[in-house]
Amino acid sequence: MAGARGAGCATAATGARPGKRPPEPEPVPEPEELSLLCAPALSLGDGRDSGLSDSEESVFSGLEDSGSDSSADTTAEEENGASGDENHSGMEKTTGQQVRWAETSSPRTEEMRVQGGDEYAEDSSDEEDVRNTVGNVPLEWYDDFPHVGYDLDGKRIYKPIRTRDELDQFLDKMDDPDYWRTVQDRMTGRDVRLTDEQVALVQRLQRGQFGDVSFDPYEPAVDFFSGDLMIHPVTNRPADKRSFIPSLVEKEKVSRLVHAIKMGWIQPRRPRDPTPTFYDLWAQEDPNAVLGRHKMHVPAPKLALPGHAESYNPPPEYLPSEEERLAWEQQEPAERKLNFLPRKFPSLRAVPAYGRFIQERFERCLDLYLCPRQRKMRVNVDPEDLIPKLPRPRDLQPFPTCQALVYRGHGDLVRCLSVSPGGQWLASGSDDGSVRLWEVATARCMRTVPVGGVVRSVAWNPHPTICLVAVAVEDAVLLLNPALGDRLVVGSTDQLLSGFTPPAEPALQPAHWLEASEEERQEGLRLRIRHGKPVTQVTWHGRGDYMAVVLAAPGHTQVLIHQLSRRRSQSPFRRSHGQVQRVAFHPVRPFLLVASQRSVRLYHLLRQELTKKLMPNCKWVSSLAVHPAGDNVICGSYDSKLVWFDLDLSTRPYRVLRHHKKALRAVAFHPQYPLFASGSDDGSVIVCHGMVYNDLLQNPLLVPVKVLRGHVLTRDLGVLDVAFHPTQPWVFSSGADGTIRLFT
Repeated sequence: MAGARGAGCATAATGARPGKRPPEPEPVPEPEELSLLCAPALSLGDGRDSGLSDSEESVFSGLEDSGSDSSADTTAEEENGASGDENHSGMEKTTGQQVRWAETSSPRTEEMRVQGGDEYAEDSSDEEDVRNTVGNVPLEWYDDFPHVGYDLDGKRIYKPIRTRDELDQFLDKMDDPDYWRTVQDRMTGRDVRLTDEQVALVQRLQRGQFGDVSFDPYEPAVDFFSGDLMIHPVTNRPADKRSFIPSLVEKEKVSRLVHAIKMGWIQPRRPRDPTPTFYDLWAQEDPNAVLGRHKMHVPAPKLALPGHAESYNPPPEYLPSEEERLAWEQQEPAERKLNFLPRKFPSLRAVPAYGRFIQERFERCLDLYLCPRQRKMRVNVDPEDLIPKLPRPRDLQPFPTCQALVYRGHGDLVRCLSVSPGGQWLASGSDDGSVRLWEVATARCMRTVPVGGVVRSVAWNPHPTICLVAVAVEDAVLLLNPALGDRLVVGSTDQLLSGFTPPAEPALQPAHWLEASEEERQEGLRLRIRHGKPVTQVTWHGRGDYMAVVLAAPGHTQVLIHQLSRRRSQSPFRRSHGQVQRVAFHPVRPFLLVASQRSVRLYHLLRQELTKKLMPNCKWVSSLAVHPAGDNVICGSYDSKLVWFDLDLSTRPYRVLRHHKKALRAVAFHPQYPLFASGSDDGSVIVCHGMVYNDLLQNPLLVPVKVLRGHVLTRDLGVLDVAFHPTQPWVFSSGADGTIRLFT
């Protein structure tokens, strides 16, 4: 078949050049030369590798060389070029010679000619002689392979190796005169030089003309239905019966249209007025105008009429003096009352042109069409209606309202205080190195225990059958038995402490438990827990057996938990998350709240995992308190904020209260009443009503009810600690002035 097609191509080429002498037999050219000559499927390419000869291309593509000698080809081309037609290009001569070589020497062509005779001599088929026989297969399937298809013998057609960069392409473009007519064959990847006839065909198609030169698109058309009257009709079919009977469907349509016109659903078309309508946007202000019908339209303001200052001969009092003129020139243009200086002229003819005329007209036009004027419907709202309706404070009683007692005796600022579980006794720690025990009802100092250092924290054991006070002094926690109240409770506490038997092998602990000496026992001291680092806070668990301690030291040992009954200490954390400020036990569940400077973390002690991380969004948390029900937490901060968290709602603050003017030092919840208080460096204690509902759909009600004052500011410090009475709506506050005050 390939030989037959080659014969067809050769015939066409021979017919195109009559009178040519057939050349001497030459070696058979490669099959790819034939396929290129016989109109392959061409595509516009980049023209690379146009400088390679056919034999070089076959070597690079991996095809076997068919034995054609390039020097013999060159000699044949020269001979034919000498004897060929001078009007044709060298490419066409080479093409004709190659076709004749294929005719004379291809054995497959001779076979087909013997079998089929001149079957293809007059073959008018315009089928392309496609050498790549992969069929109608997308060529992008071969993108990842080194070949591009298969020839008639089933051998792979390898892609030409294209290692030419852009510089080589540019040099080819400059040196090769046929670069512009070189395209790439998409089926084989070869570069093909277009003949003059093919270039002319492409140019005709680009101009939108027909491909065939001999086709005449404007030849006279054959008029089948002529204007002459014909004797016989085109069709002689008799008319239908339905063409004589009125249509029921059309009758129904017409009746529908008539009904719609009667009902007014279809309106007749009114002829449009072709004259365009122009109207002034701002001139027509009467209610019948187009814009007058818009209720929101506001007419443009009129220009102010000229006054005496604009006159060319103003009165003398309108003429500025020299000082006024200098002051006017130094003012900003927006601050001047007049945008010009009044001047006096002898006559109207002497008045020059106004210098800012065009600028003022331009600004007026900008003001007219760029200024949006619309009447806004403002709702007249009473500002009082926007404030949420809070209950009156007298409806929220009881809460402390006035100062009842002042506890005096400390010689320096009182940093901390704690109330006994029964509410009868009060313990306070001061910078004067002593812990004082007071009777709440009478403000009488019952005992003074010198501890020999600054007392940072005091915590009364919350268990009613244990009479112990934990005092944080320097690097130790002292456990005192104040020996106040019921003697049975005092005796049972001593028995509990003395009944401990140390283990045979003492375990390695982060703190040392030391028994008190006889002299210290006379003062009330029972145990001393040494840590080696300063202690800033001590707090008890609700059952009275565990206490948590905060140390002022970097690292993961900032928080320690001590067990009183077994005298054991442990560090619950492996790593630190910032400087710890406060810790607190959850009143109901096994949780530990740890407040660092920027966050509050909630840890589950049994599971030993982080449950929640609360973000107060304030600078340096200073204090922490947990609601007795356990679902709400308040934090005080040094940037005078009080932050309320609802643990069931979010890790973000439910409410941020900014009632204080200075840093908050302490916050506290009342154990029974819906009250919480905050003490600040501004010397005030603010008591708020904080009702937490059992209904989860109802948010807590927070209402500030009273501001309590009484402490005197000392060294820019005010209230340092607050604590509520366990049963009464009373609040205690300790201040930098060395006093403790009870508000009832």
